[in-house]
Amino acid sequence: MVRRFITPALAGCLLLNAAIACSAEAPELLARSSGSVDIHREGSENPMVEIARSTFWGAMAGLVVGSAISLADQGHSGEPVRWGIVAGTFAGLGAGILRATHSRYVIDLNRPPDSAPLYPGAANTGLCPTEQFDGQPLYSSGDAPAADEIQDRLQRYWRPYHDRLAAELQVLRARHGIALLFEAHTIRSRVPRLFDGRLPDINLGTADGKSCASDLAALLIETAGEAEAYSSVLNGRFKGGYITRRYGRPADGVHAVQLELAQLTYMDEDPPYGFREDLAVAIRPMLKAIVQAMIGWGSRR
Repeated sequence: MVRRFITPALAGCLLLNAAIACSAEAPELLARSSGSVDIHREGSENPMVEIARSTFWGAMAGLVVGSAISLADQGHSGEPVRWGIVAGTFAGLGAGILRATHSRYVIDLNRPPDSAPLYPGAANTGLCPTEQFDGQPLYSSGDAPAADEIQDRLQRYWRPYHDRLAAELQVLRARHGIALLFEAHTIRSRVPRLFDGRLPDINLGTADGKSCASDLAALLIETAGEAEAYSSVLNGRFKGGYITRRYGRPADGVHAVQLELAQLTYMDEDPPYGFREDLAVAIRPMLKAIVQAMIGWGSRR
């Protein structure tokens, strides 16, 4: 059996995949649930919506922010990651959120359905992970999910999320002519099995330039570099996972960028994995600046 009991609340902390959509048109308030996906579109109740409208006014009007926050809990319960790091950063943009409801230990939404390695030749975790990033097993011997269980999870959890994300992107692209996907994750700053030394604080990936326009990528890494307190890199160890590679189609008006954020920028990376508001309050403006730079870029298309 799995070595830990993951409550629904903790699962929400361990994995959060969100697609956030903004529009220059009069936004509506919508909250509905579909399978393993919750959907929320913020509307005029948002006090920042007029700012969002004026920012988008003219050419742009679509933003989709994908956010996946993952943490190797290592058998400890608690609340190591909070919604606040996402909601506190992006909610002020008049955005909606597409949020997965299950931990990446159930199924990783940022892996291809055939579980093909994202980084051939390097350490990888699969569609239904059987080990943590540091190589520690998640299951007792003989209890890892069999092929039929993996297929069930694929149909039950993975496909509803991707179907909804694809539909939202299609709607934005059809309505506004452009959609931006900012697909964000966090990870420990030191994981020797995955990379040497300490990871930069802000890691942006564009699949080596394939998932978004080159001038957008240049703008975002320039924006990240303006924060002297944080280190940043473009297409370093993390170049973009399945979501960025699958949906980033700049020739079709969909531009995707992945963020891999070092967890020490907003939490304690060692037990009991405490959320640090004193750290999060400092990184939020930087994350917001990156998203706003995307919005500004899109408004000029």
